[in-house]
Formats: sequence, structure tokens, C-alpha cells
Amino acid sequence: MKQTHSKKEKIIQFVKIMLPIFITQIGLFSMNFFDTIMSGNYSSSDLAGVAIGSSIWVAVFTGLSGILLSITPIVAQLIGAENKKDVPFSVSQGVYLAVLMALTVIVIGAFVLNPILNNMELSSKVREIAHDYLIALSFGMIPLFVYNVLRSFIDALGQTRVSMMITLLCLPINVVFNYLLIFGKFGFPELGGVGAGYASSITYWLITFIAIGVIKGVQPFSHYNVFRRLYKISLSEWKAILKIGVPIGFSIFFETSIFSAVTLLMSTFDTITIASHQAALNFASFVYMVPLSMSMALTIVVGFEVGAKRYVDAKMYSMIGIAFAVGISLLFGIFLFFFREQIASIYTKEAAVIAMTSKFLLFALFFQLSDAIQAPIQGVLRGYKDVNFTFLMAFISFWIVGLPTGYLFATFTDLQAFGYWIGLIVGLAVGAIGLSLRLLYVQKTKFPAKNVSEI
Repeated sequence: MKQTHSKKEKIIQFVKIMLPIFITQIGLFSMNFFDTIMSGNYSSSDLAGVAIGSSIWVAVFTGLSGILLSITPIVAQLIGAENKKDVPFSVSQGVYLAVLMALTVIVIGAFVLNPILNNMELSSKVREIAHDYLIALSFGMIPLFVYNVLRSFIDALGQTRVSMMITLLCLPINVVFNYLLIFGKFGFPELGGVGAGYASSITYWLITFIAIGVIKGVQPFSHYNVFRRLYKISLSEWKAILKIGVPIGFSIFFETSIFSAVTLLMSTFDTITIASHQAALNFASFVYMVPLSMSMALTIVVGFEVGAKRYVDAKMYSMIGIAFAVGISLLFGIFLFFFREQIASIYTKEAAVIAMTSKFLLFALFFQLSDAIQAPIQGVLRGYKDVNFTFLMAFISFWIVGLPTGYLFATFTDLQAFGYWIGLIVGLAVGAIGLSLRLLYVQKTKFPAKNVSEI
């Protein structure tokens, strides 16, 4: 990553950083995507079980792994300030923290998983699939958390193509193991949706070992000597990571868990409704990879410029990123409107599920614009290390506004399950407005950038 001096140079550097992130996110998301569609093609019960299990898993993982995303702005600002000697120490402490967090989740999950599932109105078969799917995923939890730290370090150096290559190497392996373990091919046990969990765990171990090898043996990563010294645990550095990471993690948790909460609330509906909701939400999450990738790229470039105290450049990057996200999301929205039935048919062959999924996808259209605004702004604010308001806004917009609104529509109108999606749309819109106002305040008062038009 290098300093840029014009708008054109900034666009080129932003795209070079963002595109590999997007491909990486698509690759990581595709693991869950193939889990879902391959389980759905096994049976609707397996699709529903994986849907419930994924809803619990995604809420926990994304929230806690979000804490580890603090490594990106920390390293980016260290590099921008040309303080490279502290980078390996921060990365090592992040790895220690990742292992501790993963072990904590495994221990807590051993006690709370059964009570959570038993309190849900699920058929015995769906409950069993969801339980066993989560157990299978837990075998890959430690490497997955560690990989998030290593990837944050790799990306913070602007070397996002490396993360992309690691993911693309492992995705076919994930699909192959899904095929072997879900359908029981070539002598492997036929595990249904549960097999997708084991396939993902195998893949998590693989990408982590590859990332370690790359960081140890490939420039510019090997220059930092991340694994050549065993640092002592530093509670002060953990505090620094958590100070930035906890608000990031909670903001991500509040955002992702609202979708999980809606899925869990939908457990009162029939299996077709649960499966249709999950299929539509899965595709909406796929489209979300665009603004999310731009958000992660903005954290890198804005953090780099803020570390160097080039606030004019940081503001210009934020404007570029938001404009890109809005434009591309509009194109995705048009595609979604005209091809929603074809999209639904990817997930299942059952006509009833296809019909209901198509209806859910209409509501997903309205997700796009709000996501295209609020996700990039979150990335910009993280680049500034301004994370507390994002956490607060996520809680208010989704849990104080979005979920109650959805419950009211679902309970007291004829919309039923679709009412929850209206609540999600309202929550996303409120979040987008609040974050926009916060960014204007931060750039005007904390990091004033003058003469942006001169760039």
C-alpha cells in the first residue's frame, strides 16, 4: 500500500484492495452457501436444521470474530505511522486472544446448546440436525478464529490478493467434502446436513495452516517475523485490542444476531417457511458481500491515511467507497427483481419452497440501498478507530427499532413471516441514517479535512 496523490490513484488503489477482499468474502461465504444449497438438495428437513444451526453459529462467530477485526485498523495505522516494529507483537497477542475466545465459546456451548434448542418449537429431526451440525463446526472453531487474526494482518498490509488466493485454494476442497459427507459418496458416511459442518471444519484448519506458511515464508509478511519470537501474554495489549474490538464485535453481533433472532422466531412456522426464509436470507447475505468488502477495504485505506495524519485523503477514500457501494447495489437490486424465481430454484427443487422464497426475495430488494450506505460507513469509522457509536447505533436500530417492528407486523397483521422482514428493512434504514450523521460529525470535528475538492 502506498500514498496516493490524486482521485484517480485513490480509485485504482481502492479497487485493487477491495476486489480481492470481495472475492475472498465470496469464497468464505460460499462455504455457507454450498452448505445451505447442498443440504437443501438432500432434504428440506436438513435445510431447516442447517438454517437453525447456522443462525446460532453466525451470530456467535461474527460477533466474537469482529473483536479480532481490530487488528486491521491497529496494524494499518502502525504502518501508516511507519511504526512497523510493533506489528508482530500486536498480531501475536491477537492470536493468543483468538485461541482463548474460541476455547471459551466451546466450553460455554457445551452447557447452553441443548437448552437453547430444546426451548425452540422444532421437530425432533430438525433439532437433531441443528445440534449435530453445530458440534461438527466446533471442531474447526480454534483455527477459524486464528485465521481471522492472520487475515487481518495480511489485509492491513494491503496484500488482500493473498487472502483471496488462500480462500480460492480451499473452496473446492470444502465443496468436495460437502459432497462426500452430505450424500455419503465413495464410502464416506451419509451424514446429511451434519456433513456440511464437518466439511467446513476441515476447511478452516486448512486455510489457517496455509496462512501461517505464507506469513512465515513470503514477503512482505516474513519481514515482520511474526512467528519467530514467542511473546509473553500482554494484558495491556489485549486491553488495547479489546478497546477497539469489543465495540466492533458487538456492533457486528447486534446486526447479524437480529437475522438469527428472526430465524429463531420463525421456528413457530412450518418447515417450508423456515427453509424459504433461510434460502432468501442466504442470497441476500451473498449480495451483502459487496458493501461488506468495500467496508473492509475502507478500514484499511482510511486507517493508513489517518495513521499518516492525511485526513483529506482519508475523507476522499470514504466518498469513493460509499459511491461505489451504492451504485453496485442498485445493479444487484435490478438483477434480483427480474431473476428471483431462478435464484430460488438454486436452493431447492420443491415448488412450494421456490414460490415462498421468491416472495421473500422481493423484500430483500430493500435491504440493498441501506446496506450500501451503512456498511461502508462502518468501515470508514473503524479506520478512524471511532467504533463506540457504531456499536450503539447497531443496538438501537436493530433491537430497539427493527425487531419490535417486525414482531408487530408478524403478529398483528396478515403479513405473518414477511412482517419480520419489514422490521429488518426499517432497522437497516435507521442504522444507515444514524451512521451517516456520525461520519459527518467525525470528519468535521475530530479529523477535519479541508480542500477535498482540490484533490
